[in-house]
Amino acid sequence: MDNAIEAEGLVRAFGATRAVDGVDLRVPSGQVLGLLGPNGAGKTTVVRMLATLLAPTAGTAHVGGFDMVREAARVREIIGLTGQYASVDEKLTGRENLILIGRLLGLKRREARARADELLGDFDLREAANRPAQTYSGGMRRRLDLAASLVGRPRILFLDEPSTGLDPRARRDLWERVRQLQAGGTTVLLTTQYLEEADALADTIVVLDHGRVIAKGTAAELKARVGGRTLFLVVAHTEQAAAAGDRVAGIVGTQPRVDGETISVPVSNPSLLPAVLRDLDAAGIEVAELGLRGASLDDVFLSLTGRSGASREEPGAGEDAA
Repeated sequence: MDNAIEAEGLVRAFGATRAVDGVDLRVPSGQVLGLLGPNGAGKTTVVRMLATLLAPTAGTAHVGGFDMVREAARVREIIGLTGQYASVDEKLTGRENLILIGRLLGLKRREARARADELLGDFDLREAANRPAQTYSGGMRRRLDLAASLVGRPRILFLDEPSTGLDPRARRDLWERVRQLQAGGTTVLLTTQYLEEADALADTIVVLDHGRVIAKGTAAELKARVGGRTLFLVVAHTEQAAAAGDRVAGIVGTQPRVDGETISVPVSNPSLLPAVLRDLDAAGIEVAELGLRGASLDDVFLSLTGRSGASREEPGAGEDAA
């Protein structure tokens, strides 16, 4: 299988800071690559370089067989890009936005109108086609933005956190669109903060942290690295969560993730469960729920990066930092 995207040693420095520090990527044609990492890991910077929006400081990459620097114009002809925030013109209607993009891509007026109507139907926007985009809901704008990236029928699609701000139903509708695109032969590079999104869509996952690749593999392979089981507990009183987390860390030897009243941590020895319960009981911490489950990508993320939330902004990336 040939590779739609090949990158070797990609570096992007902003002053003394290396937002991307020697990244290698391989994305086979027709597959979905999930690019994960905490805020500031370098995901958006990688996408911007591959999409020819940002020149690399060092390294090389070929997108669709074209050098992203020397043949940037050819790369732009075969890619689509949906960024973290909708880029459509809010004053124009949905139809006008798509026709405008078609005309900018060189389509004749009739072709641009036909393509706009086709995409409006594909993304369930026909009823709102003649309304200004500023009247659209968040989910409708996101669908319009994705439709806009597909006007030119790209062979390769970059989706930079495409479901940010969408409700669960709209997010799953978007997932179905991505699956349909892949079934039609489109290669997709997806960055996301929703780990279940990568689990649902990606053939291969690459995890970035501080601008470097720290892990890669299928979702199953990455989950296997964690150890297969996660201890989780829910305390009855949220104010006791921090103390419970510290006591769990003392028993299992790993600092757990504390999210509200829920505490979770990968474990290799399931027999620790009774010891945790006894220790919490002795400390007067009331437990509402305690158990074991299989590892999730969230556990992988926490295990690899040591954190699950935002850490820092990506230098130079502005509001698009990922």
